[in-house]
Amino acid sequence: MAAAAASISLSLHFHLRPPLPPPRSPPRHAPFPLLSPCPLPLRLPVAPSRLPSPHSWRPDLRARAGTIQTPTLARPGGVVETDRLPSDVRDRAMEAVDHFGGRVTIGDVASRAGLQLALAERALQALAADTEGFLEVSEEGEVLYVFPKDYRAKLAGKSFRMRAEPLVEKAKEVGAYLVRVSFGTALIASIVLVYTTIIAILSSSSDEDNRGRRRRSYDSTIIIPTDLFWYLDANYYRSRRVEKENGMNFIESVFSFVFGDGDPNDGLEEKRWKMIGQYISSNGGVVTAEEMAPFLDVPPLSEQSKDDESFILPVLLRFQGHPEVDEQGNILYQFPSLQRTASSKGGGSREYVGTKWFAMFSGVEKYLEEKPWKFSKANASEKAMVAGLGGLNLFGVIILGNLLKQMAVTPGGLISFAAQLYPLLQIYAGSFFAIPLFRWFLLRKTNNDIRRRNKAREQRAQELVSPDSSLRRKLLSARDMAQRKVITPEEIVYTTEKGLLDQDYEVKEWERRFKELESE
Repeated sequence: MAAAAASISLSLHFHLRPPLPPPRSPPRHAPFPLLSPCPLPLRLPVAPSRLPSPHSWRPDLRARAGTIQTPTLARPGGVVETDRLPSDVRDRAMEAVDHFGGRVTIGDVASRAGLQLALAERALQALAADTEGFLEVSEEGEVLYVFPKDYRAKLAGKSFRMRAEPLVEKAKEVGAYLVRVSFGTALIASIVLVYTTIIAILSSSSDEDNRGRRRRSYDSTIIIPTDLFWYLDANYYRSRRVEKENGMNFIESVFSFVFGDGDPNDGLEEKRWKMIGQYISSNGGVVTAEEMAPFLDVPPLSEQSKDDESFILPVLLRFQGHPEVDEQGNILYQFPSLQRTASSKGGGSREYVGTKWFAMFSGVEKYLEEKPWKFSKANASEKAMVAGLGGLNLFGVIILGNLLKQMAVTPGGLISFAAQLYPLLQIYAGSFFAIPLFRWFLLRKTNNDIRRRNKAREQRAQELVSPDSSLRRKLLSARDMAQRKVITPEEIVYTTEKGLLDQDYEVKEWERRFKELESE
């Protein structure tokens, strides 16, 4: 025991922004972010009786034999560290910081944002470096990140990328809308061009009298319905359409009919890991495999062995968990980094109703539910109109092709122009129905798989709502092993917000007690 305690030598390596001054004039304040080419070791005045056990340290701290090293969070030259992060990682980390009031541990951000622990730590370091945040170190060596209330404004003032991102996103939305509208407009343009060319060809092959009669017929627009030009009137569709949730107009419905409306489960993985992280954290960092199953892609209970818990491996890797065996031989999974928090906010309450059990807490559903894919969000009348216009265009392209083949010499003007575009007209008309037909068969299989996964996860959630006796004992054992440690300001022994001489460490007294412990 003495040897183990003697091996725990707490030393805090930090970096000062300016070069180290002479010993006679020590710095009164060490600003954060911390910079310097050379680390300065300090002894923290942690009483020997309050030294943490080696087994209570985080895995990364234990691997360094109890050495805590604050990261180098910034580099000279005005580099914005946050710009090195993916935008979604930065935004999710900032949302977690806001949720916990600006004072967080790495586990807080990882669980709330669903990020890997290493990625959450990297995001916190970058945010702290760019927003004048500072670190706090607890008696047990846990590092906390503290941010000023206006850290978002400070970050936006430094990062051109953050200021430009809203404009880029707006440009993407406008571009996507133009693509959808252009595809629908192309259908109308194709119909007009095809049937106008057909009339021109028929007119050029007739005698003068017939040509005049057909010209009059053409001028009366008998063949081309005038309703095809409704899209030129900006208020036409607005006056006729019924307000819908998606706000789709007819021109957009053409694109929706052919290509669909995108993935309805966009962001599902982010949602999945947020639910898992918040569940683990709210239940004290100890869970069973059965509790994780409703959030993962698992087969139905009838197709999997009850002892097979391999599906939980991705959770262990992301949040650095490890298995534990209780006294009854049940395998539980502990996540030490998610057991320590800087805020009491977000704790869950457990409810027992007769023989039913489920850990209920705000913000997390009972299981992860995927949405089925829709062929198109357009309503039935819009889809019927789109299909009718597509069929009209396809019929016209076929007729135009036969007429072009019968012509010995292709005259100039409109007919020559249509002849040059004819391959593109064929591709457009053919893909207008080929793509939706392929999607229809693909969506049938995709939605069958989604229903199977949803049913399997719902079964796993129902198993938790009404557990049998063995599962109930396993759940109770996990709750008994759970630990939720809230690190209060009273437990902080060092902060980079203050200078070294402003913090009374009683270094000599601490070293004397530590030497006494080593001598034992």
